Amino acid sequence: MAPVSTHPASVLAIVRRYEAAGFRAWPAAAVHYDGTWLVRLTAGHPAKRLNSVNPLDPGDTHAIAERIVRASRRFEAYGRPLTFRMSPLSGQVLSTHLDDAGWSRFDESVVMRLPLKEAQLDAAMDQIPLKDISRFIGAAIRTNGSDASLRAGLSEVIGAIQPEAGLFALEDGNEPLATLVCVHDGDLAGLFEVATEKSARNKGHGRNLILSALKWARLRGAREAWLQVEAGNVAALSLYRSLGFEEVYRYHYRRRPDA
Repeated sequence: MAPVSTHPASVLAIVRRYEAAGFRAWPAAAVHYDGTWLVRLTAGHPAKRLNSVNPLDPGDTHAIAERIVRASRRFEAYGRPLTFRMSPLSGQVLSTHLDDAGWSRFDESVVMRLPLKEAQLDAAMDQIPLKDISRFIGAAIRTNGSDASLRAGLSEVIGAIQPEAGLFALEDGNEPLATLVCVHDGDLAGLFEVATEKSARNKGHGRNLILSALKWARLRGAREAWLQVEAGNVAALSLYRSLGFEEVYRYHYRRRPDA
């Protein structure tokens, strides 16, 4: 008999919807399945969500140890540390197995959503997304404070997005102030890589850009916005809550103790 999930089926259905949207919106270069474990790997970018095992069914608990060994070989081939991304779809059996093996737990994130009919977007600035991916990548690297070596990898990820992706940048002349990617996928609008340049924070730039992006998405038929934010990012959580976003669920990452 399959183990009973601690989450009701209705909750797991919602989680599956957002997880699937997230995989489409921020695609990994290589995708493999082992049962219902989705293995995502990306040679050009080290982000954990692009390089992780994502279990998608709490009842899929057979041969866990053997499957971890297989996943480990794939990660070694990419030069990445074996990483599990644990959402409510992962289930308690796998979590207990990793606990017993001493795997560390880190970087918890919160998935949040906002019905766009409740968003105050009428006064938001109308903004056309950038068409120049190279220009956007340069601005995003600046606002995120990322290493320039990630430019090619980030360009590859954004170029592979299948749903409509709006690349938004707020600039002062040639200086980027805030950037984000808004992925319009059916009735969903996902916000990714939301960042404000360090010296320009606490001036409303991020809020204004988010509202512009959501207005753009709503005009295209999106009915609900969603995003992922690190649980320890107090300033971002405060901003999103002030905009009306509410928590849906959380996920975190796991690695071996010797990673």
